[in-house]
Amino acid sequence: MLKPHVQIFVALFLGINTTLLAVLFLKEIHYTTMRYILFAVTLISDSVILLFSNILLIYSYYDINIQIWSCILFCVLLSIYSFVTPVNLTAMTLERYVAICMPLRHATLCTLRSTVNAILIIHCLSSIPSLVILSLLFASTSLSFYRRYSICSFNMLIIHRWQGHLRSAISQFYFLVMLVTIVFSYVKIMRVAKAASGEDRKSSLRGLRTVALHGFQLLLCLIQLWCPFIEMAVLQIDFRLFIDVRFFNYILFMLVPRCLSPLIYGLRDEKFCQSLKHCILGGFHRKQHIKSKAHICFIRSL
Repeated sequence: MLKPHVQIFVALFLGINTTLLAVLFLKEIHYTTMRYILFAVTLISDSVILLFSNILLIYSYYDINIQIWSCILFCVLLSIYSFVTPVNLTAMTLERYVAICMPLRHATLCTLRSTVNAILIIHCLSSIPSLVILSLLFASTSLSFYRRYSICSFNMLIIHRWQGHLRSAISQFYFLVMLVTIVFSYVKIMRVAKAASGEDRKSSLRGLRTVALHGFQLLLCLIQLWCPFIEMAVLQIDFRLFIDVRFFNYILFMLVPRCLSPLIYGLRDEKFCQSLKHCILGGFHRKQHIKSKAHICFIRSL
């Protein structure tokens, strides 16, 4: 069953992400600083996943068939951005590591040019699993396959079982590299936090909490890579249970991690919070000022 609250949930966080992106482009410090630019990449990635995964959910619920080549475009886009979010979170963790553990080198390492290069590398790394799956698909199917109509699902891109195992192996390799990177950063920042004092200690502890939250978000993102195997095992037992488990996985491991970014990074950052309050309160005051002027003009006209 398609739950209406899911659509409200998706629409709410798409609205929040859009608002936060608008705020990020209001001040120069936000669109010229590495961590805020990477935060914007995360918001865009999360919004793409929220939007297109919800479209596929609606298509699936109403049994809407689309041509397989269109489905491939949907699945490739979702696959790439499913990796962009955790890889980008790892990059954000490294940026915090440099800021806290190597403060004197932060300004030279985290420049605008470095940020652009980092974004390109993030997208290239995130595209590799999709390119591998696409190459295997093109080698295993004929041209007529892409003209067929079907309910869109990523599973239809896996023709042979070994392709699924290869996809799993690539995903687990990514998981291992990102996990090691985050644990390494956490340990290093924790050592600096213990040795620091005063404001430096507060900053280090705040960075430590941010890295821990990134780790939790990353864990939720990467658990979804194992969801297809759980779902296929459940499908052998009971189809109704399979539908329920698949919906549960969609909510907990697809939607929830993508909705944590505004709470983890956006609302916990003091400078960004100030910009957000200024934007919201400034808009409210402008609206009140326009209403007051309109009211005065109306009275004068009488």
